[in-house]
Amino acid sequence: MTASCGAEPLRLLVNGRAQSIAGVSREATLLHLLRNDLGLNGPKYGCGLGQCGACTVHVDGVAARSCVIPAHGVAGRAITTLEGLGSRGSWHPVQAAFEEAQAAQCGYCLNGMVMQAAALLARDPHASEARIRSELSGNLCRCGTHIEILDAVQRAAVRMREETSA
Repeated sequence: MTASCGAEPLRLLVNGRAQSIAGVSREATLLHLLRNDLGLNGPKYGCGLGQCGACTVHVDGVAARSCVIPAHGVAGRAITTLEGLGSRGSWHPVQAAFEEAQAAQCGYCLNGMVMQAAALLARDPHASEARIRSELSGNLCRCGTHIEILDAVQRAAVRMREETSA
Protein backbone atom coordinates (compact mmCIF):
# COMPACT_ATOMS: atom_id res chain seq x y z
CA MET A 1 0.00 0.00 0.00
CA THR A 2 1.27 3.47 -0.85
CA ALA A 3 -0.60 5.51 1.75
CA SER A 4 0.90 6.65 5.04
CA CYS A 5 -0.42 9.05 7.69
CA GLY A 6 0.34 12.73 8.00
CA ALA A 7 1.38 13.76 4.46
CA GLU A 8 -0.37 16.44 2.42
CA PRO A 9 -2.67 15.00 -0.29
CA LEU A 10 -1.08 14.33 -3.66
CA ARG A 11 -3.03 15.92 -6.50
CA LEU A 12 -2.95 14.47 -10.01
CA LEU A 13 -5.12 14.47 -13.09
CA VAL A 14 -5.59 10.77 -13.92
CA ASN A 15 -7.47 9.80 -17.06
CA GLY A 16 -9.08 13.24 -17.15
CA ARG A 17 -10.26 13.15 -13.53
CA ALA A 18 -8.80 15.22 -10.70
CA GLN A 19 -7.49 12.95 -7.95
CA SER A 20 -6.45 13.88 -4.44
CA ILE A 21 -4.80 11.00 -2.60
CA ALA A 22 -4.03 11.50 1.07
CA GLY A 23 -0.97 10.16 2.83
CA VAL A 24 1.09 9.03 -0.16
CA SER A 25 4.53 7.90 0.98
CA ARG A 26 7.54 9.69 -0.50
CA GLU A 27 8.86 6.26 -1.55
CA ALA A 28 5.72 5.34 -3.51
CA THR A 29 6.07 4.93 -7.25
CA LEU A 30 3.47 6.13 -9.70
CA LEU A 31 2.82 2.49 -10.67
CA HIS A 32 1.97 1.51 -7.11
CA LEU A 33 -0.25 4.55 -6.66
CA LEU A 34 -2.15 3.81 -9.87
CA ARG A 35 -2.63 0.12 -9.14
CA ASN A 36 -3.01 0.08 -5.35
CA ASP A 37 -4.74 3.37 -4.58
CA LEU A 38 -6.69 4.04 -7.78
CA GLY A 39 -7.39 0.45 -8.90
CA LEU A 40 -6.03 1.02 -12.41
CA ASN A 41 -4.56 -2.27 -13.55
CA GLY A 42 -3.62 -1.42 -17.13
CA PRO A 43 -0.02 -0.66 -16.23
CA LYS A 44 1.68 -3.88 -15.11
CA TYR A 45 4.58 -4.51 -12.77
CA GLY A 46 7.25 -6.17 -14.88
CA CYS A 47 10.90 -5.60 -14.09
CA GLY A 48 10.60 -2.74 -11.61
CA LEU A 49 13.60 -1.10 -13.31
CA GLY A 50 11.95 0.78 -16.18
CA GLN A 51 13.42 -1.60 -18.74
CA CYS A 52 10.55 -3.84 -19.93
CA GLY A 53 7.81 -1.30 -20.64
CA ALA A 54 4.90 -3.18 -19.03
CA CYS A 55 4.21 -0.21 -16.73
CA THR A 56 4.10 2.47 -19.45
CA VAL A 57 1.70 5.37 -18.98
CA HIS A 58 1.55 8.85 -20.48
CA VAL A 59 2.69 11.79 -18.38
CA ASP A 60 1.51 14.98 -20.08
CA GLY A 61 1.20 12.96 -23.31
CA VAL A 62 4.71 11.47 -23.18
CA ALA A 63 5.25 7.73 -22.69
CA ALA A 64 6.92 7.08 -19.33
CA ARG A 65 7.81 4.06 -17.17
CA SER A 66 5.65 4.39 -14.06
CA CYS A 67 7.61 1.84 -12.01
CA VAL A 68 10.57 4.22 -11.67
CA ILE A 69 8.71 7.51 -11.31
CA PRO A 70 8.13 8.74 -7.77
CA ALA A 71 4.43 9.46 -7.34
CA HIS A 72 5.22 12.86 -5.83
CA GLY A 73 7.34 13.65 -8.90
CA VAL A 74 4.24 13.93 -11.06
CA ALA A 75 2.11 16.06 -8.73
CA GLY A 76 -0.21 18.30 -10.71
CA ARG A 77 0.52 16.56 -14.01
CA ALA A 78 -1.81 14.73 -16.39
CA ILE A 79 -1.46 10.94 -16.27
CA THR A 80 -3.14 8.67 -18.80
CA THR A 81 -3.30 4.92 -18.34
CA LEU A 82 -4.57 2.27 -20.72
CA GLU A 83 -7.99 2.65 -19.09
CA GLY A 84 -8.02 6.36 -19.98
CA LEU A 85 -6.83 5.91 -23.55
CA GLY A 86 -10.14 4.41 -24.64
CA SER A 87 -12.78 1.90 -23.66
CA ARG A 88 -14.78 -0.89 -25.26
CA GLY A 89 -17.06 0.68 -27.82
CA SER A 90 -14.86 3.78 -27.94
CA TRP A 91 -11.38 2.34 -28.43
CA HIS A 92 -8.42 4.54 -29.22
CA PRO A 93 -7.30 3.71 -32.80
CA VAL A 94 -4.25 1.86 -31.44
CA GLN A 95 -6.40 -0.29 -29.14
CA ALA A 96 -8.81 -1.05 -32.01
CA ALA A 97 -5.94 -1.99 -34.31
CA PHE A 98 -4.39 -4.31 -31.70
CA GLU A 99 -7.73 -6.06 -31.38
CA GLU A 100 -8.19 -6.35 -35.17
CA ALA A 101 -4.65 -7.63 -35.71
CA GLN A 102 -4.98 -10.05 -32.77
CA ALA A 103 -1.69 -8.65 -31.56
CA ALA A 104 -1.88 -10.02 -28.03
CA GLN A 105 -1.02 -13.48 -26.87
CA CYS A 106 -0.52 -13.51 -23.11
CA GLY A 107 -1.25 -9.78 -22.91
CA TYR A 108 1.36 -8.85 -20.33
CA CYS A 109 3.26 -6.52 -22.66
CA LEU A 110 0.08 -5.19 -24.24
CA ASN A 111 -0.26 -2.15 -21.97
CA GLY A 112 3.27 -0.97 -22.74
CA MET A 113 3.06 -1.66 -26.46
CA VAL A 114 -0.26 0.18 -26.82
CA MET A 115 0.79 3.15 -24.69
CA GLN A 116 4.17 3.49 -26.41
CA ALA A 117 2.57 3.22 -29.87
CA ALA A 118 -0.16 5.74 -29.01
CA ALA A 119 2.44 8.27 -27.85
CA LEU A 120 4.48 7.75 -31.01
CA LEU A 121 1.52 8.09 -33.37
CA ALA A 122 0.27 11.19 -31.55
CA ARG A 123 3.65 12.79 -32.36
CA ASP A 124 4.14 11.19 -35.77
CA PRO A 125 1.11 9.59 -37.48
CA HIS A 126 3.33 9.03 -40.53
CA ALA A 127 5.89 6.96 -38.61
CA SER A 128 7.77 4.55 -40.84
CA GLU A 129 8.11 0.86 -40.05
CA ALA A 130 11.70 1.50 -38.97
CA ARG A 131 10.58 4.29 -36.63
CA ILE A 132 7.84 2.08 -35.14
CA ARG A 133 10.33 -0.75 -34.60
CA SER A 134 12.77 1.64 -32.96
CA GLU A 135 10.11 3.17 -30.70
CA LEU A 136 8.87 -0.25 -29.54
CA SER A 137 12.32 -1.81 -29.17
CA GLY A 138 12.41 -1.06 -25.44
CA ASN A 139 9.13 -2.87 -24.82
CA LEU A 140 9.66 -6.55 -24.19
CA CYS A 141 7.32 -9.27 -25.46
CA ARG A 142 8.14 -12.82 -24.46
CA CYS A 143 5.37 -14.44 -26.51
CA GLY A 144 6.88 -13.39 -29.83
CA THR A 145 3.88 -11.55 -31.29
CA HIS A 146 6.15 -8.84 -32.68
CA ILE A 147 4.89 -9.22 -36.28
CA GLU A 148 1.25 -8.81 -35.17
CA ILE A 149 2.18 -5.87 -32.95
CA LEU A 150 3.97 -4.13 -35.82
CA ASP A 151 0.96 -4.80 -38.07
CA ALA A 152 -1.38 -3.33 -35.44
CA VAL A 153 0.65 -0.13 -35.07
CA GLN A 154 0.80 0.31 -38.84
CA ARG A 155 -2.99 -0.19 -39.04
CA ALA A 156 -3.48 2.37 -36.29
CA ALA A 157 -1.25 4.87 -38.10
CA VAL A 158 -3.37 4.52 -41.26
CA ARG A 159 -6.58 4.91 -39.24
CA MET A 160 -5.26 7.99 -37.43
CA ARG A 161 -4.16 9.63 -40.70
CA GLU A 162 -7.59 8.94 -42.20
CA GLU A 163 -9.34 10.42 -39.15
CA THR A 164 -7.30 13.62 -39.30
CA SER A 165 -7.82 14.07 -43.05
CA ALA A 166 -11.59 13.47 -42.86
